[in-house]
Amino acid sequence: MSVGQGASLNGFVPFPSSNLWNTDISAAPVDPNSDNIINFIGSTVTLHPDFGAGTFQRQTIGIPYQVVDTATQAMVNVTLGLYADESDPGPMPIPSNALIEGYPKPGNGDRHVLTLDRRGCWLYELYHASQSRKGAWSADSSAIWDMTINEQRPYTWTSADAAGLPIFVGLARYDEVAAGAINHALRYTVPTTQRAFVAPASHWASTVTNPSAPPMGTRLRLKAAFDISGFPADDQVILTALKRYGMILADNGSAVFISGVPDDRWNNTDLNMLKTITASNFEVVQMGTIYTDANVPTGPSPTISSFTASATSVTSGTPVTLSWNESGAIYNIISPTVGPVRGASGSVTVFPTATTTYTFYATNQYGRTTQSVTVTVH
Repeated sequence: MSVGQGASLNGFVPFPSSNLWNTDISAAPVDPNSDNIINFIGSTVTLHPDFGAGTFQRQTIGIPYQVVDTATQAMVNVTLGLYADESDPGPMPIPSNALIEGYPKPGNGDRHVLTLDRRGCWLYELYHASQSRKGAWSADSSAIWDMTINEQRPYTWTSADAAGLPIFVGLARYDEVAAGAINHALRYTVPTTQRAFVAPASHWASTVTNPSAPPMGTRLRLKAAFDISGFPADDQVILTALKRYGMILADNGSAVFISGVPDDRWNNTDLNMLKTITASNFEVVQMGTIYTDANVPTGPSPTISSFTASATSVTSGTPVTLSWNESGAIYNIISPTVGPVRGASGSVTVFPTATTTYTFYATNQYGRTTQSVTVTVH
């Protein structure tokens, strides 16, 4: 991956090839409820690329991102608000000039901030992010994703997206299109979803129980027989991905809007040709278990056997080793100052300059366990 705002990933695909975002579903069966779901969405609703070049109402079109290297980008704390109890704590390598969705005039929309760390291969995502005049970051929710594994958030937890999914992996990026292939599913929205989710989603955002309403995570696929030969070359890359990988329902929003990255290299005239395609040209890929209030999976949260400091009373700047041992976690975070860490057991060195309580967060699909240790600086 290159470093910078909207930098090229140079062929890197987040998450393993076995991840559901990266799975070829071109030959997967059609869901038996497909027609009902398409009709609920609206069979005559047209596909809409929610990304492009330039601006609309003084906002860039799409969801931006930045790639950093934590060898040079400092980790910073993020103050969490509305969904703090379902968020991943900082610190995070958010640059002071990070692009907020809707820049240069973000307004009161979703205000996502997406940051990839190429050194650690972590993805950091914020929802409704803001930066104070002094440069401090805050957000209503946050999620940290390990791009080397098939990470899942706890069932019924949100992320920076309503479905509990990562956002970045579902974006159409110009560098992919220019290279000739999008090798993952795309993200899309509809106005009304069901109070339910299917994999890979883990969260719903609705009170609607109509079985024809699509659950979060519903995957639509462009029908194999749909002729894409008359579309511009860039559009054909997008449409080929919609046949091979489909698009995954990630949020409530405008009908069949697919997400991408703002980039002045997009040809908006070509992208607008996608609006000639209606929802009737799509089908629902067979869904697995549909999770509702009645059958959300339950199980044990991780177990933390120990989380210790090599010294608990030190002078300012003295190195202190934090060590942990856990079982059953999918991902771990130490807050503050450290961030995500890998391994069921391990250690890191910190250099506290003030009395600090360090907390170890171990998370899996069933919940989160924490343990803390305080290092007093005198």
